[in-house]
Amino acid sequence: MNANRTKIAIVTGAGSGIGRAVAVELLRTGWSVALAGRRAERLEETAELARAALGGEPSGQDGTSLCVRTDVARPEEVAALFAATRDRFGRLDLLFNNAGTFGPGGVPFEELPYDAWRHVVGTNLDGAFLCAQAAFRQMKEQDPQGGRIINNGSISAHTPRPHSAAYTATKHALTGLTKSLSLDGRSYGIACGQIDIGNAATDMTERMQTGALQANGETAPEPVMDVADVARTVRHMAELPLEANVQFATVLATAMPYVGRG
Repeated sequence: MNANRTKIAIVTGAGSGIGRAVAVELLRTGWSVALAGRRAERLEETAELARAALGGEPSGQDGTSLCVRTDVARPEEVAALFAATRDRFGRLDLLFNNAGTFGPGGVPFEELPYDAWRHVVGTNLDGAFLCAQAAFRQMKEQDPQGGRIINNGSISAHTPRPHSAAYTATKHALTGLTKSLSLDGRSYGIACGQIDIGNAATDMTERMQTGALQANGETAPEPVMDVADVARTVRHMAELPLEANVQFATVLATAMPYVGRG
């Protein structure tokens, strides 16, 4: 493989939060990136942020970025995303499987609506499966063969928050998917790892700075970290040679209540 050629990535959930930060970091450092998400205007905003980070150089017209409106829970839209990426860039080196939703917050388990459960499972687990399967197929068939999949797990892949059954169940399941893909991809040069993130400063975690429900029933503010630190970690994982893999990485705000008892 030519180490100097432009690497190609798909980032799901690229219209906000961690997905946006990772997409901008990759574009800023020379990757070509297909930006996937449910809101086309937010994807265009991400592309514009990347262009600004590059000092105004065009990112949407020089083959470095491609915005594809995608609901990852819909098989036909995932297929269209990967077809568009292949048609535009010719191959795929990285899938950052990031799209996700927490679901309704503060709802006790016994009151969680089935529709809400299905929505979280559809986005977080079904969507991750569909995108990983499409990436796996393309990476297996392309020449040179191989590539990398990085799943966004979450601290909840290890330790749940109160009232988070749907989110926590999907993130635990995602760990199993990561391990299975890592094993099944060996024959084809496909590496799969997982990043588990705790309290990156995004819209999703903004409320935690004012108060989040703790396991003892109290509400307490929690520290957050710069989302750019997460983006740099993902890029480090992505730029390893395929002979090396970060199987699991945990990146968290140093003082958040996770290690030990708080």
